[in-house]
Amino acid sequence: MDIVVSGIRPTGNLHLGNYFGALKSFVKMQEENHCYFFIADYHSLTTHPTPADLHGNVKTVLVEFLACGLDPEKATLYIQSDLPETAELYLLLNMNAYVGELERCTSFKEKIRTQPQNVNAGLLTYPTLMAADIIIHRAHKVPVGKDQEQHLEMTRTFANRFNRVYSVDYFPEPVAYNFGENLVKIPGLDGSLKMSKSDNENSSIFLADTPEVIRKKVMKAVTDSGPANPNNPRSQGVVNLFSLMSYFSSPDTLKHFEDSYQSGTIRYGDMKKQLAEDIILFTSPLREKIMMLAADEVYLKKVASMGAEKARASAAKTIREVREIIGFKPF
Repeated sequence: MDIVVSGIRPTGNLHLGNYFGALKSFVKMQEENHCYFFIADYHSLTTHPTPADLHGNVKTVLVEFLACGLDPEKATLYIQSDLPETAELYLLLNMNAYVGELERCTSFKEKIRTQPQNVNAGLLTYPTLMAADIIIHRAHKVPVGKDQEQHLEMTRTFANRFNRVYSVDYFPEPVAYNFGENLVKIPGLDGSLKMSKSDNENSSIFLADTPEVIRKKVMKAVTDSGPANPNNPRSQGVVNLFSLMSYFSSPDTLKHFEDSYQSGTIRYGDMKKQLAEDIILFTSPLREKIMMLAADEVYLKKVASMGAEKARASAAKTIREVREIIGFKPF
């Protein structure tokens, strides 16, 4: 059975892009693999060093993990900061990570551009922390998006470098998880290609959004003035609207609005109203679970404690063996 590791940063509510991009796949993975899913609160400090409510954000993600179907009895679900072994391995990996290779990382160069007032050491060494998260459990597979492929390649580099430097064959070389299907990419309401909270909160539909909020967001979705010529390329906002409808509305509903577009009689307001109701129908069961779980503090504490205990059992063994390989010995 393969060991799979993945995490999500706690920066607030998860959105439909998170759900289709990762969480649905996580639920499938836990049935067939030995999975470790963690809430990456250390990672969140690289871009939000003084979070207003770190604990609240962690709770939000934990609740929404559970509401989406992650089972703490089947997978190990834990909070990154509950595992001090990760921080120790991060330190040890940094001893053999080179400044030049870290500075060449695409995400680091992007962060320098977007947050020049906060270029911290955590941003520079983000790839080594990610590597520690993965190889602390000696993982075989990692579900990653396109934006994380370079970090996974660096994880393989660090794992292989450790093996080479200390003349051992200890860490496996983790590979990207092959889902066996094309992942759904949910577009943004603002005309962007991907639903992303970091770009614009109003572009995203969050799993816990109320019906009123969903209606308001969808009605503000970017479109255009209408199809002057239906054969001309559609604007990105209109493409996104039809794409969202293909995921959440019935085939008959989608066909009705496609036909209206082709005939030049489409009313985007009517289309948005219908899409909003279909999204509400989809998210309502998730929202109800989220509300129920958020109120059960005893259960959440139990889940977090159980996850930390299971994760430590794996991580402690790795750190003990890594220390022996490097040469740390008690007197």
